[in-house]
Amino acid sequence: MIKKASRLVLIGILLLSLGLGLHFFLRNLIEGRPPGKIIDNYKSVPVYYNGPDCTKDKEESFSLDGYYCGLKWQCVEFVKRFYYVAKHHRMPDGFGNAKDFFDPFLSQGGLNQQRGLKQYINGGNEKPEPDDILVFTDPPYGHVAIVTKVTTNTLEVIQQNVKSSRQVFTLSVINHHFFVGTSWKPVGWLRK
Repeated sequence: MIKKASRLVLIGILLLSLGLGLHFFLRNLIEGRPPGKIIDNYKSVPVYYNGPDCTKDKEESFSLDGYYCGLKWQCVEFVKRFYYVAKHHRMPDGFGNAKDFFDPFLSQGGLNQQRGLKQYINGGNEKPEPDDILVFTDPPYGHVAIVTKVTTNTLEVIQQNVKSSRQVFTLSVINHHFFVGTSWKPVGWLRK
């Protein structure tokens, strides 16, 4: 009896998952949002929709002169493309997941050699600025986003390969140290 009930629960969960996946696929199809459609932009650099299965890898993305930006349309691809186009910056190490953007052994304000950018820790004495890269190291791949706006107590980012291209985080200042986020917090940020 217990095995039969367990099977029924598993079948129910599977059907619900398939139904939700189908729902998102149909919604995006109806809204005309195929993978690769522009859904936002910042400083004339577009954010692309990754499709209903954001974990599915797409083809690789390269600039016109061969600079590797990453897999279409992942978060890393947008961040690298933004820095290449808007900031005229080529990262020395073109590979790795989002979590690999942050060097945990680097001191505050030190040069992150892999990215060619200065690195600051969340909770340190440097306030985030527009165009900084927020780095999250959550398993398995992490996440990166570009800061678009900073106020006294909030920070807005633009990002790719998530449900919404824009997100607002809290910004707290305690004893001249800056803390971003509450339940979901970046480990820090990178700056040119």
